[in-house]
Amino acid sequence: MSKIEIKVPSPGESISEVIIANWLVNEGDWVEKDAVVAEIDSDKATLELTAEAAGSISIKAKAGDTVAVGSVACVIDTSAKKPAGAAKVEVVKEQAKAASAPASTPVASKVAATTHVSPVAAKMMAENGISANQVNGSGPQGKITKGDVLAVLSKGFDASSISTWGGSRNERREKMSNLRKKIAERLVSVKNTTAMLTTFNEVNMKPIMDLRAKYKDSFKEKHGVGVGFMSFFTKAVTEALNHVPAVNARIEGNELVYHDYADIGIAVSTPKGLMVPIIRNAEVMSLAEIERAIAALAVKAREGKISVDDMQGGTFTITNGGVFGSMLSTPIINPPQSAILGMHNIVERPVAENGQVVIRPVMYVALSYDHRIIDGKESVGFLVKVKEMLEHPERMIFGGKTAEQVLLGL
Repeated sequence: MSKIEIKVPSPGESISEVIIANWLVNEGDWVEKDAVVAEIDSDKATLELTAEAAGSISIKAKAGDTVAVGSVACVIDTSAKKPAGAAKVEVVKEQAKAASAPASTPVASKVAATTHVSPVAAKMMAENGISANQVNGSGPQGKITKGDVLAVLSKGFDASSISTWGGSRNERREKMSNLRKKIAERLVSVKNTTAMLTTFNEVNMKPIMDLRAKYKDSFKEKHGVGVGFMSFFTKAVTEALNHVPAVNARIEGNELVYHDYADIGIAVSTPKGLMVPIIRNAEVMSLAEIERAIAALAVKAREGKISVDDMQGGTFTITNGGVFGSMLSTPIINPPQSAILGMHNIVERPVAENGQVVIRPVMYVALSYDHRIIDGKESVGFLVKVKEMLEHPERMIFGGKTAEQVLLGL
Protein backbone atom coordinates (compact mmCIF):
# COMPACT_ATOMS: atom_id res chain seq x y z
CA MET A 1 0.00 0.00 0.00
CA SER A 2 1.38 3.40 -1.01
CA LYS A 3 0.43 6.39 1.07
CA ILE A 4 1.40 10.07 0.81
CA GLU A 5 1.24 12.41 3.80
CA ILE A 6 -0.08 15.91 3.07
CA LYS A 7 1.46 18.30 5.58
CA VAL A 8 0.30 21.73 6.72
CA PRO A 9 2.14 24.42 4.69
CA SER A 10 3.75 27.48 6.26
CA PRO A 11 1.98 30.81 5.59
CA GLY A 12 5.07 32.78 6.68
CA GLU A 13 8.25 32.72 8.72
CA SER A 14 6.70 33.96 11.96
CA ILE A 15 3.72 31.58 11.97
CA SER A 16 3.94 28.23 13.76
CA GLU A 17 0.24 27.29 14.03
CA VAL A 18 -2.79 27.47 11.75
CA ILE A 19 -6.45 26.45 11.89
CA ILE A 20 -8.09 23.88 9.60
CA ALA A 21 -10.93 26.15 8.52
CA ASN A 22 -12.86 23.74 6.35
CA TRP A 23 -12.56 20.37 4.61
CA LEU A 24 -13.87 20.35 1.07
CA VAL A 25 -13.92 16.53 0.94
CA ASN A 26 -15.16 13.77 3.21
CA GLU A 27 -13.27 10.90 4.82
CA GLY A 28 -12.61 8.19 2.23
CA ASP A 29 -13.42 10.36 -0.80
CA TRP A 30 -11.48 9.89 -4.00
CA VAL A 31 -9.51 13.02 -4.96
CA GLU A 32 -7.60 13.90 -8.10
CA LYS A 33 -4.06 15.26 -8.08
CA ASP A 34 -3.91 19.05 -7.41
CA ALA A 35 -7.52 19.12 -6.20
CA VAL A 36 -8.16 21.59 -3.33
CA VAL A 37 -9.13 19.49 -0.33
CA ALA A 38 -9.12 22.01 2.55
CA GLU A 39 -8.86 25.68 3.51
CA ILE A 40 -6.38 26.76 6.19
CA ASP A 41 -6.59 29.97 8.23
CA SER A 42 -3.57 31.78 9.66
CA ASP A 43 -3.29 35.20 11.26
CA LYS A 44 -2.13 36.65 7.93
CA ALA A 45 -3.85 34.79 5.11
CA THR A 46 -6.03 31.87 4.05
CA LEU A 47 -4.28 29.02 2.25
CA GLU A 48 -5.54 26.10 0.21
CA LEU A 49 -4.39 22.55 0.88
CA THR A 50 -4.07 20.54 -2.33
CA ALA A 51 -3.73 16.84 -3.03
CA GLU A 52 -0.23 15.88 -4.15
CA ALA A 53 -1.50 12.72 -5.84
CA ALA A 54 -4.75 11.01 -6.81
CA GLY A 55 -6.24 8.51 -4.40
CA SER A 56 -8.47 7.92 -1.40
CA ILE A 57 -8.16 10.52 1.37
CA SER A 58 -7.92 9.94 5.11
CA ILE A 59 -8.41 13.08 7.23
CA LYS A 60 -6.12 13.45 10.28
CA ALA A 61 -7.23 16.85 11.64
CA LYS A 62 -10.80 18.03 12.11
CA ALA A 63 -12.22 21.33 10.85
CA GLY A 64 -11.63 23.94 13.54
CA ASP A 65 -8.54 22.24 14.96
CA THR A 66 -5.40 24.29 15.60
CA VAL A 67 -2.44 22.39 14.14
CA ALA A 68 1.29 22.97 13.91
CA VAL A 69 2.88 23.96 10.62
CA GLY A 70 4.45 20.84 9.11
CA SER A 71 2.09 18.42 10.85
CA VAL A 72 0.12 15.84 8.83
CA ALA A 73 -3.32 17.11 7.81
CA CYS A 74 -4.37 14.11 5.73
CA VAL A 75 -3.05 10.98 4.04
CA ILE A 76 -3.76 9.90 0.46
CA ASP A 77 -3.80 6.22 -0.39
CA THR A 78 -2.54 6.15 -3.99
CA SER A 79 -3.06 2.39 -4.30
CA ALA A 80 -6.83 2.74 -3.93
CA LYS A 81 -8.85 2.21 -7.08
CA LYS A 82 -10.86 5.09 -8.49
CA PRO A 83 -14.59 4.40 -7.98
CA ALA A 84 -16.63 3.87 -11.12
CA GLY A 85 -18.37 7.03 -12.25
CA ALA A 86 -16.45 9.28 -9.85
CA ALA A 87 -17.57 12.91 -10.14
CA LYS A 88 -15.37 15.71 -11.44
CA VAL A 89 -13.17 17.50 -8.89
CA GLU A 90 -15.39 20.57 -8.53
CA VAL A 91 -18.52 18.48 -8.08
CA VAL A 92 -16.85 16.35 -5.40
CA LYS A 93 -15.81 19.50 -3.52
CA GLU A 94 -19.29 21.04 -3.66
CA GLN A 95 -21.03 17.82 -2.59
CA ALA A 96 -18.60 17.44 0.31
CA LYS A 97 -19.27 20.99 1.40
CA ALA A 98 -23.02 20.44 1.17
CA ALA A 99 -22.81 17.18 3.11
CA SER A 100 -20.86 18.84 5.91
CA ALA A 101 -23.21 21.83 6.17
CA PRO A 102 -25.37 21.99 9.32
CA ALA A 103 -28.98 20.88 9.06
CA SER A 104 -30.03 24.46 9.81
CA THR A 105 -28.64 25.64 6.43
CA PRO A 106 -30.62 23.71 3.79
CA VAL A 107 -30.00 26.47 1.24
CA ALA A 108 -26.25 25.76 1.34
CA SER A 109 -26.83 22.09 0.61
CA LYS A 110 -29.23 22.87 -2.20
CA VAL A 111 -27.00 25.50 -3.77
CA ALA A 112 -23.82 23.43 -3.56
CA ALA A 113 -25.47 20.30 -4.88
CA THR A 114 -27.34 21.82 -7.83
CA THR A 115 -25.29 24.83 -8.91
CA HIS A 116 -21.67 25.52 -9.87
CA VAL A 117 -20.81 27.41 -6.68
CA SER A 118 -17.61 27.65 -4.66
CA PRO A 119 -17.91 26.25 -1.10
CA VAL A 120 -17.44 29.61 0.63
CA ALA A 121 -19.89 31.30 -1.75
CA ALA A 122 -22.49 28.61 -0.97
CA LYS A 123 -22.08 29.22 2.76
CA MET A 124 -22.41 33.00 2.33
CA MET A 125 -25.53 32.57 0.19
CA ALA A 126 -27.09 30.31 2.81
CA GLU A 127 -26.30 32.68 5.69
CA ASN A 128 -27.76 35.67 3.83
CA GLY A 129 -30.76 33.97 2.22
CA ILE A 130 -29.50 34.46 -1.33
CA SER A 131 -30.65 32.12 -4.09
CA ALA A 132 -28.50 31.15 -7.07
CA ASN A 133 -30.71 33.07 -9.50
CA GLN A 134 -29.85 36.30 -7.67
CA VAL A 135 -26.13 35.94 -8.41
CA ASN A 136 -24.27 36.21 -11.71
CA GLY A 137 -21.29 33.85 -11.65
CA SER A 138 -18.04 35.33 -12.97
CA GLY A 139 -15.85 32.24 -12.54
CA PRO A 140 -15.04 29.54 -15.10
CA GLN A 141 -18.19 28.15 -16.76
CA GLY A 142 -20.22 30.69 -14.79
CA LYS A 143 -19.09 29.44 -11.37
CA ILE A 144 -20.32 31.62 -8.50
CA THR A 145 -17.43 32.94 -6.37
CA LYS A 146 -17.21 34.82 -3.08
CA GLY A 147 -16.69 38.05 -5.01
CA ASP A 148 -19.96 37.53 -6.88
CA VAL A 149 -21.88 37.10 -3.61
CA LEU A 150 -20.17 40.16 -2.10
CA ALA A 151 -21.27 42.17 -5.13
CA VAL A 152 -24.89 41.17 -4.49
CA LEU A 153 -24.59 41.96 -0.77
CA SER A 154 -23.22 45.42 -1.51
CA LYS A 155 -26.31 46.27 -3.59
CA GLY A 156 -28.84 45.31 -0.94
CA PHE A 157 -32.10 43.41 -1.43
CA ASP A 158 -35.79 43.97 -1.94
CA ALA A 159 -37.77 43.92 1.30
CA SER A 160 -39.63 40.81 0.09
CA SER A 161 -36.37 38.84 -0.08
CA ILE A 162 -35.28 39.61 3.49
CA SER A 163 -36.22 37.00 6.06
CA THR A 164 -37.87 38.26 9.25
CA TRP A 165 -36.90 37.52 12.84
CA GLY A 166 -38.30 34.26 14.15
CA GLY A 167 -38.86 35.48 17.71
CA SER A 168 -36.60 32.84 19.28
CA ARG A 169 -34.08 33.37 22.10
CA ASN A 170 -31.37 31.17 20.62
CA GLU A 171 -27.67 32.02 20.65
CA ARG A 172 -24.75 30.55 18.77
CA ARG A 173 -21.01 30.67 19.33
CA GLU A 174 -18.25 30.50 16.74
CA LYS A 175 -14.55 30.19 17.38
CA MET A 176 -12.70 33.33 16.33
CA SER A 177 -10.33 32.65 13.43
CA ASN A 178 -6.62 33.39 13.69
CA LEU A 179 -7.03 36.08 11.07
CA ARG A 180 -9.87 37.79 12.96
CA LYS A 181 -7.92 37.60 16.24
CA LYS A 182 -4.89 39.19 14.62
CA ILE A 183 -7.05 41.96 13.10
CA ALA A 184 -8.54 42.64 16.55
CA GLU A 185 -5.10 42.79 18.17
CA ARG A 186 -3.75 45.17 15.54
CA LEU A 187 -6.76 47.50 15.74
CA VAL A 188 -6.57 47.75 19.53
CA SER A 189 -2.81 48.27 19.30
CA VAL A 190 -3.26 51.17 16.88
CA LYS A 191 -5.75 52.90 19.17
CA ASN A 192 -3.45 52.44 22.16
CA THR A 193 -0.09 53.34 20.60
CA THR A 194 -0.84 56.16 18.14
CA ALA A 195 -2.12 59.71 18.55
CA MET A 196 -4.76 59.18 15.88
CA LEU A 197 -6.84 62.05 14.55
CA THR A 198 -9.08 62.38 11.50
CA THR A 199 -9.59 65.34 9.18
CA PHE A 200 -12.24 65.62 6.46
CA ASN A 201 -12.91 67.30 3.15
CA GLU A 202 -15.32 66.97 0.25
CA VAL A 203 -14.69 66.37 -3.43
CA ASN A 204 -16.80 67.38 -6.41
CA MET A 205 -16.72 64.16 -8.44
CA LYS A 206 -18.31 65.62 -11.58
CA PRO A 207 -15.04 66.21 -13.49
CA ILE A 208 -13.92 62.61 -13.03
CA MET A 209 -17.41 61.22 -13.70
CA ASP A 210 -17.59 63.22 -16.92
CA LEU A 211 -14.13 62.02 -17.92
CA ARG A 212 -15.02 58.38 -17.25
CA ALA A 213 -18.31 58.64 -19.12
CA LYS A 214 -16.55 60.08 -22.16
CA TYR A 215 -13.66 57.64 -22.38
CA LYS A 216 -14.69 54.46 -20.51
CA ASP A 217 -15.56 52.46 -23.64
CA SER A 218 -12.43 53.47 -25.52
CA PHE A 219 -10.32 52.92 -22.42
CA LYS A 220 -11.61 49.38 -21.93
CA GLU A 221 -11.19 48.59 -25.63
CA LYS A 222 -7.60 49.86 -25.54
CA HIS A 223 -6.45 48.42 -22.20
CA GLY A 224 -8.81 45.51 -21.57
CA VAL A 225 -9.88 46.86 -18.19
CA GLY A 226 -12.46 49.39 -17.00
CA VAL A 227 -11.48 52.72 -15.49
CA GLY A 228 -12.85 53.21 -11.97
CA PHE A 229 -12.63 55.79 -9.22
CA MET A 230 -9.97 53.87 -7.31
CA SER A 231 -7.29 54.41 -9.97
CA PHE A 232 -7.94 58.17 -9.95
CA PHE A 233 -7.74 58.24 -6.14
CA THR A 234 -4.58 56.16 -6.14
CA LYS A 235 -2.97 58.50 -8.63
CA ALA A 236 -4.09 61.56 -6.68
CA VAL A 237 -2.76 60.05 -3.45
CA THR A 238 0.69 59.33 -4.92
CA GLU A 239 0.95 62.91 -6.15
CA ALA A 240 -0.16 64.28 -2.77
CA LEU A 241 2.34 62.03 -0.96
CA ASN A 242 5.08 63.53 -3.11
CA HIS A 243 4.03 67.00 -1.91
CA VAL A 244 3.62 65.97 1.75
CA PRO A 245 6.28 63.28 2.49
CA ALA A 246 5.40 62.99 6.20
CA VAL A 247 2.11 61.31 5.32
CA ASN A 248 4.11 58.61 3.51
CA ALA A 249 6.50 58.06 6.44
CA ARG A 250 6.54 55.87 9.54
CA ILE A 251 7.98 55.88 13.04
CA GLU A 252 10.60 53.24 13.81
CA GLY A 253 11.97 53.48 17.33
CA ASN A 254 13.29 57.02 17.75
CA GLU A 255 13.60 57.60 14.01
CA LEU A 256 11.30 58.82 11.25
CA VAL A 257 11.54 56.69 8.11
CA TYR A 258 10.66 58.49 4.87
CA HIS A 259 9.99 56.66 1.59
CA ASP A 260 10.86 57.90 -1.89
CA TYR A 261 8.26 55.51 -3.33
CA ALA A 262 4.55 54.91 -2.79
CA ASP A 263 3.42 51.36 -2.05
CA ILE A 264 -0.33 51.78 -1.76
CA GLY A 265 -2.48 49.32 0.20
CA ILE A 266 -6.03 48.83 -1.09
CA ALA A 267 -8.35 47.62 1.67
CA VAL A 268 -10.57 44.76 0.49
CA SER A 269 -13.48 43.34 2.47
CA THR A 270 -13.63 39.53 2.39
CA PRO A 271 -15.66 36.90 4.27
CA LYS A 272 -12.53 36.23 6.35
CA GLY A 273 -12.13 39.90 7.31
CA LEU A 274 -10.38 42.98 6.01
CA MET A 275 -7.28 42.38 3.89
CA VAL A 276 -4.94 45.01 2.46
CA PRO A 277 -2.97 43.85 -0.61
CA ILE A 278 -0.25 46.24 -1.81
CA ILE A 279 0.32 47.95 -5.17
CA ARG A 280 4.09 48.43 -5.39
CA ASN A 281 5.54 51.67 -6.80
CA ALA A 282 2.10 53.03 -7.64
CA GLU A 283 3.67 56.46 -8.19
CA VAL A 284 5.08 55.38 -11.57
CA MET A 285 2.04 53.42 -12.77
CA SER A 286 -0.51 54.55 -15.35
CA LEU A 287 -4.26 54.47 -14.70
CA ALA A 288 -4.57 51.25 -16.71
CA GLU A 289 -1.72 49.59 -14.78
CA ILE A 290 -3.30 50.59 -11.47
CA GLU A 291 -6.72 49.25 -12.54
CA ARG A 292 -5.23 45.91 -13.60
CA ALA A 293 -3.28 45.60 -10.34
CA ILE A 294 -6.34 46.44 -8.21
CA ALA A 295 -8.55 43.97 -10.09
CA ALA A 296 -6.02 41.13 -9.80
CA LEU A 297 -5.40 41.67 -6.08
CA ALA A 298 -9.10 42.06 -5.25
CA VAL A 299 -9.98 38.77 -6.95
CA LYS A 300 -7.16 36.95 -5.13
CA ALA A 301 -8.23 38.39 -1.77
CA ARG A 302 -11.92 37.54 -2.16
CA GLU A 303 -11.21 34.01 -3.38
CA GLY A 304 -8.82 33.34 -0.50
CA LYS A 305 -5.75 33.11 -2.72
CA ILE A 306 -3.96 36.19 -1.45
CA SER A 307 -0.41 35.48 -0.24
CA VAL A 308 1.50 36.94 2.68
CA ASP A 309 3.89 38.65 0.25
CA ASP A 310 0.93 40.40 -1.41
CA MET A 311 0.10 42.11 1.91
CA GLN A 312 3.53 42.85 3.38
CA GLY A 313 4.90 46.37 3.36
CA GLY A 314 2.91 49.35 2.18
CA THR A 315 3.46 53.02 2.94
CA PHE A 316 -0.15 54.29 2.75
CA THR A 317 -3.63 52.73 2.59
CA ILE A 318 -6.88 53.62 0.82
CA THR A 319 -10.19 52.15 1.98
CA ASN A 320 -13.50 52.58 0.17
CA GLY A 321 -16.52 52.30 2.45
CA GLY A 322 -18.62 53.99 -0.21
CA VAL A 323 -19.24 50.70 -2.01
CA PHE A 324 -21.28 49.65 1.03
CA GLY A 325 -23.13 52.98 1.29
CA SER A 326 -21.01 54.69 3.94
CA MET A 327 -21.42 58.48 4.03
CA LEU A 328 -18.63 59.26 6.50
CA SER A 329 -16.20 57.33 8.70
CA THR A 330 -12.95 57.60 10.65
CA PRO A 331 -10.78 54.78 9.26
CA ILE A 332 -8.15 53.20 11.50
CA ILE A 333 -4.48 53.42 10.50
CA ASN A 334 -2.86 50.27 9.14
CA PRO A 335 0.40 49.96 11.14
CA PRO A 336 3.27 50.68 10.76
CA GLN A 337 1.91 53.26 8.34
CA SER A 338 1.06 56.73 9.61
CA ALA A 339 -2.10 57.55 7.64
CA ILE A 340 -5.07 56.10 5.77
CA LEU A 341 -7.53 57.71 3.35
CA GLY A 342 -11.21 56.80 3.54
CA MET A 343 -13.46 57.15 0.48
CA HIS A 344 -17.24 57.26 0.83
CA ASN A 345 -20.39 57.14 -1.27
CA ILE A 346 -21.16 59.75 -3.91
CA VAL A 347 -24.33 61.73 -3.26
CA GLU A 348 -25.82 64.61 -5.22
CA ARG A 349 -25.74 67.67 -2.96
CA PRO A 350 -26.46 71.39 -3.36
CA VAL A 351 -23.21 73.38 -3.51
CA ALA A 352 -22.38 77.01 -4.21
CA GLU A 353 -20.48 77.82 -7.42
CA ASN A 354 -19.90 81.39 -8.55
CA GLY A 355 -22.66 82.64 -6.30
CA GLN A 356 -25.19 80.09 -7.59
CA VAL A 357 -26.58 76.96 -5.92
CA VAL A 358 -26.04 73.94 -8.16
CA ILE A 359 -26.35 70.18 -7.70
CA ARG A 360 -23.09 68.25 -7.83
CA PRO A 361 -22.07 64.62 -7.08
CA VAL A 362 -20.06 64.99 -3.86
CA MET A 363 -17.89 62.51 -1.98
CA TYR A 364 -16.67 63.08 1.56
CA VAL A 365 -13.08 61.95 2.15
CA ALA A 366 -11.39 61.33 5.50
CA LEU A 367 -7.72 61.16 6.41
CA SER A 368 -6.87 59.43 9.69
CA TYR A 369 -3.28 60.14 10.70
CA ASP A 370 -0.77 59.71 13.50
CA HIS A 371 -0.31 63.13 15.07
CA ARG A 372 3.09 62.06 16.41
CA ILE A 373 4.56 62.38 12.93
CA ILE A 374 1.96 64.37 10.95
CA ASP A 375 0.84 67.85 12.02
CA GLY A 376 -2.55 69.38 11.31
CA LYS A 377 -1.12 71.61 8.59
CA GLU A 378 0.30 68.60 6.76
CA SER A 379 -2.85 66.50 7.09
CA VAL A 380 -5.10 69.29 5.84
CA GLY A 381 -2.61 70.16 3.08
CA PHE A 382 -2.56 66.55 1.94
CA LEU A 383 -6.37 66.35 1.66
CA VAL A 384 -6.53 69.72 -0.10
CA LYS A 385 -3.99 68.46 -2.65
CA VAL A 386 -6.02 65.26 -3.20
CA LYS A 387 -9.20 67.32 -3.62
CA GLU A 388 -7.49 69.73 -6.02
CA MET A 389 -6.24 66.97 -8.32
CA LEU A 390 -9.50 65.01 -8.31
CA GLU A 391 -11.48 68.14 -9.20
CA HIS A 392 -8.94 69.01 -11.90
CA PRO A 393 -7.86 65.60 -13.19
CA GLU A 394 -6.05 67.12 -16.16
CA ARG A 395 -3.45 68.55 -13.77
CA MET A 396 -2.94 65.13 -12.24
CA ILE A 397 -2.69 62.83 -15.25
CA PHE A 398 -2.41 64.75 -18.50
CA GLY A 399 0.89 66.54 -17.98
CA GLY A 400 0.41 68.80 -20.99
CA LYS A 401 -0.96 66.01 -23.19
CA THR A 402 -4.54 65.60 -24.33
CA ALA A 403 -6.98 63.33 -22.53
CA GLU A 404 -6.96 60.94 -25.48
CA GLN A 405 -3.17 60.66 -25.46
CA VAL A 406 -2.98 59.80 -21.77
CA LEU A 407 -6.09 57.68 -21.24
CA LEU A 408 -5.87 55.75 -24.48
CA GLY A 409 -2.09 55.60 -24.75
CA LEU A 410 -1.98 57.39 -28.11
